[in-house]
Amino acid sequence: MFQEIYIVDCENELVMMLREIFEEEKTFRFKNINPVNLDIALKSIPDLIIVNEKSINTDIIKLCKQIRENEDNSITPILVISKQSNEEHKISIMKNSIEYIISSDASNEYIYYAIKNITRLMSVNRTVSPLTGLPGNVQIQTELKKRLLRKETFQVLYLDLDNFKAYNDVYGFLKGDEIIKLTAKIITKNIHTLEESDVFVGHIGGDDFVAIVDENVDHDEICQNIIAEFDEEILKYFNDDDIDRGYIEVCNRKGIIEEFPLTSISIGVVVADKKRFTNILEIGEVGAQVKHLAKTTMGSSYAIDRREEY
Repeated sequence: MFQEIYIVDCENELVMMLREIFEEEKTFRFKNINPVNLDIALKSIPDLIIVNEKSINTDIIKLCKQIRENEDNSITPILVISKQSNEEHKISIMKNSIEYIISSDASNEYIYYAIKNITRLMSVNRTVSPLTGLPGNVQIQTELKKRLLRKETFQVLYLDLDNFKAYNDVYGFLKGDEIIKLTAKIITKNIHTLEESDVFVGHIGGDDFVAIVDENVDHDEICQNIIAEFDEEILKYFNDDDIDRGYIEVCNRKGIIEEFPLTSISIGVVVADKKRFTNILEIGEVGAQVKHLAKTTMGSSYAIDRREEY
């Protein structure tokens, strides 16, 4: 995945230097941002913001507050290259939720590893779900916004489990958590095999997941592979009697035994043409509709929304 890094700077010297020292790192992209255009730039939601204090004509505290008050960049890490070495000045910057400060006399090598380590940490911190280790809603929304802003055509897979509540009622929440982790593993494995594609997998919560892939990805093949692997692995979480019957029995609140099919997975795919959607809510609404359509089919299934706007 590409790392979009903004350099807030009135000059081009730093961004040119960073492009040079990261020449072999093809996933890093550096863009110089003049402070006067900062509000416009922040709409693109970079992965890291670097503020070169010595070459900006804006008060550093005011500028940092401006970034942190931007809703879309509330979790974007900020690195300040400070023009002053005294601790009091650095603390005044850090009070504004600025995570990292290094001195302007730091070597190129030091700056290189600072950026590498910050972006690595962000990748790790994306795994906000304690159960699945996948990015949560904030990161999912950020990823969708970024792709819309780039005016890309991409595909969104909305995935969830069928009859999962019934499974929890019979087998318990701990076993249910194991199925959630299994689902995350299967989705991640199949999505991340797409080495040539810029992909993303997130955990919305509960048994709901989302995956984002490029427009050139064969969504039919991905959905079929996920379903095939899930349907094979899920049987390991049922006892032999339930597998032989093909359903589980659940006693409802009225004491009546109800029958539910074994847990399956439904996938709704939205082909997000670059001219079609203006915000992530529209994508989510279509995703809910197409996933509902998939659920009308018994067992694991998928449905695809291919509509385009011109």
